[in-house]
Amino acid sequence: MFSTVLSKLPNRSLCLAAVVVALGVSACGSSGGGTSTAKAPDYKQALAGAPKPLAKLYAQGDRLVSGGTSAFGSQLRALRGHPVVVNVWASWCEPCRMEFPYLQRLSAKYGKRVAFVGVDTNDNDAAARTFLAELPLPYPSYTDPNKDIAQSVGATVGLPDTAYYDASGKQVFVKQGQYASEGDFAADIKRYALGG
Repeated sequence: MFSTVLSKLPNRSLCLAAVVVALGVSACGSSGGGTSTAKAPDYKQALAGAPKPLAKLYAQGDRLVSGGTSAFGSQLRALRGHPVVVNVWASWCEPCRMEFPYLQRLSAKYGKRVAFVGVDTNDNDAAARTFLAELPLPYPSYTDPNKDIAQSVGATVGLPDTAYYDASGKQVFVKQGQYASEGDFAADIKRYALGG
């Protein structure tokens, strides 16, 4: 039937090319690396019993927080006593989208011992909210439209980037770029946040 319809069209090769492209695009869009349909962990259960400063942080899950470097700095100070993982991302960043499922699982796994904080940089809030609705996180992200927070944590090469702070609030490492695997990400959390 498909070939019969094509044979009646004036420019069959052009139509066939359009169909092939449309099928290819829909295949790419539906897979999205499997991330857009990934189910988030049960954060409430996973993070139950977290220390008070971490529980307060996670009560703001998926929230976009304004206030720039000042508000971000205040948050880091409030988390002293706990190591912190800061992920710098943007909704338009495909490697960020690919990395978010790692963050979902790792924040659920380590979130009682490590604080996780996001920085949504060079982005707009509406797009960021849509992104977070697709890939929810248990922690807030600070809006950073002018890249001031990103620069303050040393995220200057590209996205995503991940900065690590020890329990005293000292920055100990910045990973520039996407993690190749969840195992690599977990290894850095253990090395730089948990000291092992």
